[in-house]
Amino acid sequence: MFRIEYSRDALKALLRMPSNMARLIRTKVEQLAADPFAPNNNVKRLKGMDAFRLRVGDWRVVYEIDRRMIVILVIRIGSRSSVYED
Repeated sequence: MFRIEYSRDALKALLRMPSNMARLIRTKVEQLAADPFAPNNNVKRLKGMDAFRLRVGDWRVVYEIDRRMIVILVIRIGSRSSVYED
């Protein structure tokens, strides 16, 4: 199982969203950590960067996988319309 780390921005996003959605997102990320390479319809590799996105309803979780350190780093969490903006 991979360890999960959240960036400061991702933690702030979890605190600002409704608690039931934050709980669902954390559950989905924990399921992802159990086997990040399992076929999953809600995960796609992002173009132009070495990252993936997990879709949870209208929310997106952008994350990277470090295979050497066995870590999933959650970079950003946001709505579909704003998560890809810098």
